[in-house]
Amino acid sequence: MTMSLSLFSQLSECIRKFGPNQSLDGSLPDDLKLGSDGPITTVYAPFDHIPNDARLVVVGITPGKVQAENALRAAGGALRNGKSDHEASRIAKLTASFSGTQTRNNLVAMLEAIGLASALGIPSCEELFDPARELIHFTSALRYPVFVNGKNYNGSPHMLRTPLLRRMVETYLTEEVAALPRALWLPLGPKPAIALRHLVDLGALDPSRLLDGMPHPSGLNGERVAAFLGKIGPQGASIKTHPEILVAAREALRGRLAETFA
Repeated sequence: MTMSLSLFSQLSECIRKFGPNQSLDGSLPDDLKLGSDGPITTVYAPFDHIPNDARLVVVGITPGKVQAENALRAAGGALRNGKSDHEASRIAKLTASFSGTQTRNNLVAMLEAIGLASALGIPSCEELFDPARELIHFTSALRYPVFVNGKNYNGSPHMLRTPLLRRMVETYLTEEVAALPRALWLPLGPKPAIALRHLVDLGALDPSRLLDGMPHPSGLNGERVAAFLGKIGPQGASIKTHPEILVAAREALRGRLAETFA
């Protein structure tokens, strides 16, 4: 049993009671609080499941309140229906992960553009999102929800300069890296990349497994995604997009994948 699933089991009675109408609004349930430091509070939500066959790990900053509530409700319902801790944890994780969105479509296109399907020996990067196969693992630099003055954590204060948050990176994210030594790690944006580069510096993550340099696949980031994909060039992009940098990042990632899987 991983340290994380052990935590799920310790809190299973509290999770079981988290029903469809409960939320994390207002005062947070004391049993779910993991730690605090001034305005920062960390809270448990069931994002523990690590699929053993995952080939790609997509890393965000931390789960938001809505994701946390969805995971807690799914896990609570599964436990009330007689599921084991392991299966309830898996159901919660799959429920909270995104699918079928513009973000996913952009991510698939960018992964195809760097040659990931060929590197992994699969027909298309769409296959990574098949929940029955669990070839993709969604996680966060800070695995459990972090709130600052009751609001979703957005990267401030700096996670590595905040002891409470740094411990989360060095404990839970390190556990996931150790559990998936063959997976590729894709940070969504600069804040998760900071955490992963920290694990590279500690010797916990092989740098050849880190796919750093992609823009965030959000639909709101459409111009940078289009530049990364080569759909717009310097003449069609705004001054802040820097398409030449994004194209260089794409080609560097293609080269690293080709070298890693040669």
